[in-house]
Amino acid sequence: MGVTVLQPYPLPEGKSGSHIIDHLAKRLVSLGATHAGQFLVDCETFISTPQHGTPTRAVHVLHNSEYPASTFSIIDNGTGKQVALVADSIFDLLMLKMTSTFTSKKQTKIESRGARFEYGDFVIKLGSVTMMEHFKGILIEIEYRPCVMLSYCWEMIREMLQGFLGINVAKEYPTYFTTQTIMNAMGQQQLHAKQNDLYEPMDTVKQYLEHFTNYRKHVQLHGAMGGTPGGSVGPVLLPSTVGMGRA
Repeated sequence: MGVTVLQPYPLPEGKSGSHIIDHLAKRLVSLGATHAGQFLVDCETFISTPQHGTPTRAVHVLHNSEYPASTFSIIDNGTGKQVALVADSIFDLLMLKMTSTFTSKKQTKIESRGARFEYGDFVIKLGSVTMMEHFKGILIEIEYRPCVMLSYCWEMIREMLQGFLGINVAKEYPTYFTTQTIMNAMGQQQLHAKQNDLYEPMDTVKQYLEHFTNYRKHVQLHGAMGGTPGGSVGPVLLPSTVGMGRA
């Protein structure tokens, strides 16, 4: 596998998600890309039973069709820290047996699925994001297979995105890869450039969780503003499009 970047695609006013995805698929084929099957990434979140003096914990369980034998989980301990875990499918059965401790938020189960394309060293996936079978947006996944660090190949990925999406993509790294402050072994804060880390499958999963969380938040915002649940997501309610310019 190589470095993967996720990019939300803003839904133009008056256009359906299926229309836009069909249009993007035709553009990829016209560039010379070949259809290479389907893909699916899903996420279900479990919330811990409230206990006195204990912060609420969340366990996000994700599956990626690129890794059919694996179950990915990201545990949020309620203090802002996360623990990532890769297990086999037995983990799903384990969560089902922990109903006394963790409750599934079925109403927020979310997935991105669609067509998978190959174009030279790139793998491109056109994802239709749905939550409880309601369409929420379009999420593009692009992987550059020969690369191991984003800093080595961001410009190539950016150029490819601009080429088939027909938009301007900013030079800044996507938010997931931006420099962050961490605590070193000596207990001192220091800057960490994530774009220089070796890329791993969990990085793709974490990006999906980041974008899925944004979609969920905007659905909650839509409801608070009096919108119709499950309706088409307009431009103002799309996840953050940092790293994207306007056509």
